[in-house]
Amino acid sequence: MSFQIDTAFVKQYHANVERLLQQRGSKLRGAVRVESQSSEEQYWEQIGSVEALPVTTRHDDSPLVSTPHDRRRVTLKAYNVGDMVDQLDKVQMLIDPTSTYVQNFVDAISRKMDDEIVSAFYGTAYTGKAGGTSTTFPSGNKISEDFGATNSGLTIAKLIEARRLLLSFHNDPEAEPWYIAVNAAGLADLLNTTQVQSADYNTVRALVRGDVDTFLGFKFLHSERLTQGAGAGGAATCDLIPAWTKSGVMLAMGKDITARVAERPDKRFSVYAYAEASFGAVRMQENKVIQIQRFVA
Repeated sequence: MSFQIDTAFVKQYHANVERLLQQRGSKLRGAVRVESQSSEEQYWEQIGSVEALPVTTRHDDSPLVSTPHDRRRVTLKAYNVGDMVDQLDKVQMLIDPTSTYVQNFVDAISRKMDDEIVSAFYGTAYTGKAGGTSTTFPSGNKISEDFGATNSGLTIAKLIEARRLLLSFHNDPEAEPWYIAVNAAGLADLLNTTQVQSADYNTVRALVRGDVDTFLGFKFLHSERLTQGAGAGGAATCDLIPAWTKSGVMLAMGKDITARVAERPDKRFSVYAYAEASFGAVRMQENKVIQIQRFVA
């Protein structure tokens, strides 16, 4: 059981249980393709493009063009969390904390879901008939920290380049949504780099305020769980900001988040709160994901 619960006893004069600051819910789940998966490992089939052949002869043989096939492997991971509230603790409190515990647990698993998605952006994807071929994130899809300026943060120029790359790979912004996940430091960069361009500055300022959520065709999502890595231009540390199309990453759900609260007879009928889920994520196509490197140090 939690040995910190006495901080919420009546003698502390709290009317409710206050949850400390944390990310609540998943920020990225709604921005990727979501599918159900019924096994620990599953393969998702893909086909490549083919070329149409010219007709040069009347009554010629029917063409037979070999359609390329590929597949991506997704492996599920299980997560769970639980804690116990003693009946005597509940007697000494003015409230029942179990609902707060459950929400806390759901948020904990939701953050793990975002971590799986973030890892899939640039991680190794496993392809091939048996899922044994490692496909790494291509260097050509990375916008270095020194793009347009020496060791710069998140700039308008980098956003424009991300858009250019996605378009050059035949991604259609009218066919599906485009997203970009940005941390608070990245949003601050945009404010600092657009003040001389009043139209852009006003749009970004509205973006930071939450009045709008779209800029240059990207829907902006705020996340403080982005990964860091070395920059392509030689910087030691960069925030790796993903820009992607919705179908570029898939979240496979083995079991969606479920929560339960039950009495434990073996623990003097203490109330046990519990939540669990299983899921996995994979990058489906390299050219549907772009990495923008934001200089840190």
